[in-house]
This record gives sequence, structure tokens and C-alpha cells, in this order.
Amino acid sequence: MLNKTIKAAVGICAVSLFLSACSSTSTTDPNSAGVDASDSSVTTSGSGISSVTSAEDAAPSETVFYFDFDSSVLRPESRALLNAHAKALKANPRSVRLEGHADERGTREYNIALGERRAQSVRAYLLAQGVVSSIEVVSYGEEYPAVDASNEYAWQQNRRVEIK
Repeated sequence: MLNKTIKAAVGICAVSLFLSACSSTSTTDPNSAGVDASDSSVTTSGSGISSVTSAEDAAPSETVFYFDFDSSVLRPESRALLNAHAKALKANPRSVRLEGHADERGTREYNIALGERRAQSVRAYLLAQGVVSSIEVVSYGEEYPAVDASNEYAWQQNRRVEIK
């Protein structure tokens, strides 16, 4: 991440220097040329910074992936969202933690293992997409429910993996 930031800063400086060097060679009106040069370099720098910021903000805001009952197989909608996360992580590598969860049904040990399989499934998918970031896998089983209730809606919300 630091390398990308440094490269972006060097690129912005290089473009600014190039534009300011070009504008100083044509001097029809020294006062207006200086204003135009500074305006164009600020605009260029601003657009350069905003493009870097938009690349960093490319990670989707949705960070929860849901699973079917007693399953660690990724749903099709999760795959599409994971593709967007993979693209963002390839563009801006960072460490991530995958937290696997399960609903309250089943033994504590089984749910820990199921949460682990779910998180490993997400990890394997990200690695297959070319993500080289450090990926930590943690399973909480049924210990931290998203919805604290005993009904089908709560169980669906609790069968998940979260990217942190």
C-alpha cells in the first residue's frame, strides 16, 4: 500500500512539474500564464489524487457473505461480490481477516468447524482470483450472532463470513 501511495505521489509530482515546465515556455502574458499554469497543475493534481482515492475506495461496502444451512459453498451472489473485493485487494493489497460464523443449531464444536470451513471457502476463492494479500481466517461459530433470535431470519443472517 505504501508503494502505491509513493508511486502515486511521484506520478502527481512528475505531471505537475511537466505541466509547469510547459506553461513557463510560452509567455504571452507573464501574470496570466502563471495563473493558468497553477490552475492547470492544481486541476491535474486534484484529478490525480481523486483517481488514486477512487482506486482505494473501490472496495465494496458490503463485507458480509451468507451461506445456506450446513454449507460452506459460496452462493452465486457472493461470488460476484467477492470478485469486486478481489479486484480491490489486487489494486490495493492489505491484510484482511475473514471471520466465519454459524447459526445456533448444532454443537459448539461443529459450528466452530463450520465457520472455519466457510471462511476457508472465501479465502480459497480470493486466492484463486489472484489476491496476494495476507488473509487471516478466524471462526467464531455461533458465539457472535448478527441477529440474536431463534427463527429462520436470524439463522440466515448468522450463517456468514465477514471481511474485516
